[in-house]
Amino acid sequence: MRIGVLTSGGDCPGLNAVIRAVVRRGIKDYGDTIIGFHDSWRGVLEREYEELSILRLRGYLPRGGTILGTSRVQPYMFDGGPEKAGAILKELGVEAMIVIGGEGSLSCGLALQSDGHVNIVGVPKTIDNDVGGTERTFGFDTAVGIATDAIDRLHTTAESHDRVIVVEVMGRHVGHIATWAGIAGGATMTLIPEQPFDISEVAEALSRRHQQKFASIVVVAEGATPKEGTMEIKEPEVDQYGHKRLGGIGYVVAQEIEKRTKIETRLTVLGHVQRGGTPTPYDRVLCTRFGVAAVDAVHRGEFGSMVALNNDRVHTVPLAEAVKDLRYVNPEVWETAKVFFP
Repeated sequence: MRIGVLTSGGDCPGLNAVIRAVVRRGIKDYGDTIIGFHDSWRGVLEREYEELSILRLRGYLPRGGTILGTSRVQPYMFDGGPEKAGAILKELGVEAMIVIGGEGSLSCGLALQSDGHVNIVGVPKTIDNDVGGTERTFGFDTAVGIATDAIDRLHTTAESHDRVIVVEVMGRHVGHIATWAGIAGGATMTLIPEQPFDISEVAEALSRRHQQKFASIVVVAEGATPKEGTMEIKEPEVDQYGHKRLGGIGYVVAQEIEKRTKIETRLTVLGHVQRGGTPTPYDRVLCTRFGVAAVDAVHRGEFGSMVALNNDRVHTVPLAEAVKDLRYVNPEVWETAKVFFP
């Protein structure tokens, strides 16, 4: 078969590991031809691609980023875009596309599949871990490790100065990274989108803690929001793809904490460092399993599906199920985190 592969949306540790597994499984075990499209669907629409070989992917298992490049461009942004993409893929003899992306990218893949333009198998990619139908997305473990390492380092400087340090991590709509890194790093408090916070309660808890000469680390997901009427924040701008430009909540929280508690408060925004660098061993293994499983799904004709991990078993789920709802923080995990709040 001629199988296309692309990486779409934000970059994520492990993308190259998935591509490598797709190429190795497809060529070695099925005799496939693997076509890699550059910069997501832009590469399809502009006919920018390369034939991938096993040799091309040598050494890329631990490499961050993506050799194919990525973007948020997708066919439905343009008049006639879906039809053009389908026609080009047919012209190139591509019988199926493996789309490696998050909720938005997979939704686009589902639409293209449903509209009859191309056969799609999805691979769930996002450090946010918010794709439905799977208990884990690759990149999440790496992001949690990076955030935890930062929190570990910030503890000592916070203790040296008896400060509050607010750490803003990624998490637009869900707080998986914040919750897990907060637990792993021994954070004082964690603020996530699923649980609107009252800044007065946060400040009071920190004041009580610092009476005992304990410094504090407050982890804030970029999408965290205050309870209505408790704190004013500016409505974020929207980018060309319709996504809110989040970030900045950490700055507001840090300002309010210092104003209300009179405790010196500093802010660290981890930002894109959470997406960069080498994937963890766990993510490398998960990416490899996902890439192999995606090629197997193509050969079984399981189009309109996504590979997923549940109970340590990699299988396929319908794309429609995967993108129906975001996967929010498990209430049991959140209750565990709260045990350690002041």
